[in-house]
Amino acid sequence: MGLRGLLCTYLASFLTLQALPAWGSTTGRTRGSEKRQAMDTVDGVVIRRMKINCKVTSRFAHYVITSQVVNNADEAKEVAFDVEIPKTAFISDFAITADGNAFVGNIKDKTTAWKQYRKAAISGENAGLVRASGRNMERFTIHITISPRSKAIFQLTYEEVLKRKLGQYDIVIKVKPKQLVQNFEIEVDIFEPQGIRKLDAQASFLPKHQAQTIKKSFSGKKGHVLFRPTVSQQQSCPTCSTTLLNGDFRVTYDVNREKICDLLVANNYFAHFLAPQNLTNLNKNLVFVIDVSGSMQGQKEKQTKEALLKILGDMRPDDYFDLVLFGSQVQSWRGSLVQASATNLQAARNFVERFSVAGATNLNGGLLQGIEILNRAQESFPAHSNHASILIMLTDGEPTEGETNHYQIRENIRNAIRGRFPLYNLGFGNKVDFNFLEAMSMENNGRAQRIYEDRDATQQLKGFYNQVANPLLVDVEMQYPQEDVVALTQHHHKQYYEGSEIIVAGHIADQKLSNFKANVRAHGEGQEFQTTCLVDEEEMKKLLHERGHMLENHVERLWAYLTIQELLAKRMKVEGEEKANLSAQALKMSLAYQFVTPLTSMTISGMADQDGLGPTIDKPEEGISTAELVGPKRMYRLSALQPSPTHFSPIGQQLPDQVTGVDTDPHFIIHVPQKEDTLCFNINEEPGVVLNLVQDPDTGFSVNGQLIGSEAPYEGTYIGRLGITNPATGFQLEVTPQNITLNPGSGGPMFSWSDQAVMRQDEVVVTINKKRSLVVSMGDRGTFEVVLHRTWKSSAVHHDFLGFYMLDSHRMSARTHGLLGQFFHPFDIEVSDIRPGSDSTKPDATMVVKNRRLTVTRGLQRDYSKDPRHGAEVTCWFVHNNGAGLIDGIHTDYIVPDIF
Repeated sequence: MGLRGLLCTYLASFLTLQALPAWGSTTGRTRGSEKRQAMDTVDGVVIRRMKINCKVTSRFAHYVITSQVVNNADEAKEVAFDVEIPKTAFISDFAITADGNAFVGNIKDKTTAWKQYRKAAISGENAGLVRASGRNMERFTIHITISPRSKAIFQLTYEEVLKRKLGQYDIVIKVKPKQLVQNFEIEVDIFEPQGIRKLDAQASFLPKHQAQTIKKSFSGKKGHVLFRPTVSQQQSCPTCSTTLLNGDFRVTYDVNREKICDLLVANNYFAHFLAPQNLTNLNKNLVFVIDVSGSMQGQKEKQTKEALLKILGDMRPDDYFDLVLFGSQVQSWRGSLVQASATNLQAARNFVERFSVAGATNLNGGLLQGIEILNRAQESFPAHSNHASILIMLTDGEPTEGETNHYQIRENIRNAIRGRFPLYNLGFGNKVDFNFLEAMSMENNGRAQRIYEDRDATQQLKGFYNQVANPLLVDVEMQYPQEDVVALTQHHHKQYYEGSEIIVAGHIADQKLSNFKANVRAHGEGQEFQTTCLVDEEEMKKLLHERGHMLENHVERLWAYLTIQELLAKRMKVEGEEKANLSAQALKMSLAYQFVTPLTSMTISGMADQDGLGPTIDKPEEGISTAELVGPKRMYRLSALQPSPTHFSPIGQQLPDQVTGVDTDPHFIIHVPQKEDTLCFNINEEPGVVLNLVQDPDTGFSVNGQLIGSEAPYEGTYIGRLGITNPATGFQLEVTPQNITLNPGSGGPMFSWSDQAVMRQDEVVVTINKKRSLVVSMGDRGTFEVVLHRTWKSSAVHHDFLGFYMLDSHRMSARTHGLLGQFFHPFDIEVSDIRPGSDSTKPDATMVVKNRRLTVTRGLQRDYSKDPRHGAEVTCWFVHNNGAGLIDGIHTDYIVPDIF
């Protein structure tokens, strides 16, 4: 796969290539003096070259990171390639070269990749995901070993369309090599057909006397930035072997705006850029809808108030506004829009400083109240209809008061707004359902943004407001000849804000470029806004000659990038066949243009770690945290690992003939391997009761299950919720028939049973086998399996439920207890006096266990550990009365207050 794609990013790129301390002494030899050898060598490993190259062509950025590391030692050494890229970027290529061999990334749809991943995991060849996510960035880390006296080269490519924010495009490269680099270079090459108006570059880690080491220049359409520090310039002090390259390298630029709009055409694809200047700001009708429920107490309340006070201080006298607070009740400051006069602003500040937080979360009521205020103003006061109406909502949790159903809330809000103004949703912290907020915003011409619980949350809130503080146009319509354009990206925007930019791209049917034009219509302050863009065929030829064929390729890839992003966004707000169709379109384009998107994965061929697991690069969607974890350090070898017959994988493991578990209503199945027999018993308790199934005081792991009830006339209870936890490491996993949530108490990622995913936290690997089962592997300490049972409409059981099995109970510590855990280690039984029972098909017998003599009955139970759909019948001796005499104590001793 060739290097394709795009460079740079308006957010950030963070690169670490670190030589890690390994076993053995440092014996490296580098060119130069012995002093220099000691400075740029860590445990025999040298970073010979690190280059970060960024090429921007008309906002489309192509980014390539290349690093070469050399092991000068006489033994194998370990290095780490650690990269962060913006969440909105798409990886398009990755390769490692070592000892003359190339290991390249191969992008496939997730379904195909998963099948290969599962097959490889069973054989022990290749498994594992290398991925993680932060505030604005996604990260993957690969640890590899390189042979003595050899080198390895890493190369990563990703692409993105830069977004203009507050009047500029930002390229931020976060650099952290952690040791001196023999040849370090950052180069940014910009080509903008409109011409570059300004360009700057700064490095937060450079002392003032070294600022001149950044070379920057621009003229006409071209801009260039070069940062190439010598080893001595990298040193944190003249005699130090540590590096000062630790921080942000930032490039900012903007383009000329003499033309109202710019139209770029190449290879029958076009990109249309609109960012008109010198327009009068529209007056705003602005309503803030603020969550004041009890969960906002503390730092969030303080930061929200600070942000609101700053925003009120920036409002213009001709703006109109109101504040709506929602907790258990909904409260408006004024109940209607008031002008942002000095008196009203001071009164609003007093209101903000005094309000308190408490109660539940009536999100639906708060939003409807804010919408009513804006609608009433537009209907009752004709002058307000010419203003730009904006609704901004902030919440930190789930709706718990009033209407709580997400789909009904979305319908209520959509019907109330009726497309008249945008809704911007801000989700404060990790406990919000960001998908819900994002879908609701997109349905109403807005967008959602997560506000992270951090010291700068006030600045995050104010920063968002700054982006929408100055509307210039409303109802912006970009019009193109219908017969000439296909596959058009979004071309209607409710509002255009100062400092931003609208980009539309599409595919032109075969024709002469001179026939192509674009019209723009919108409403501005007191007048209609209209303009027409025509294609200058000679100018296009000149641009193509200046930039070369890269320009032609970039216009098409810009269109593909925008189209995929929009398809992914649209599918979030629909269900069923429509969602499937959008997913299919996005997948087809992702594969055609070789992008790692939420629908594709990149597998690295020819690599494996000590367990036979190989890296896969994946990408999550915002709010669906499939990649918000980074596992423990994994070391990959640059050679294929031969299958190991003794390898035990979290997927497709070789199961024992019988396992210990609990299933159906609920039947506990206890395997007694010494006797090649099985015991079983039921627990009869009320729905809602939580039972302790496993408790291992040595490892800290525990598993609790909550019962759910069947509807009459069928009697019975089932496991409806499981909590798997280890307080020592902070690991928590909540499993229901609907969702799987990692660390729910801290807002961790949530999956549905429709997902196919692997997560890793510390030594725990969680594997979701789509719509069937979930496996939790604790390294060498044991493996659990949770089986999903979906019930059909005509079934007597009206609830979906779960089964739970311990696959290798012998790995748990000897002190493990619980309704299941007490049977994980050998115990003896003696069965005698087999005789007819009350049911002629089920004989009774006498069983001696734990020095107790019990009457037991022969029967059948079903084990779903091997076949989650149909199960297999297991013959067992049934112990009556809630396992009395078999379990330690009585069954009520195992009732606990909560699944965690």
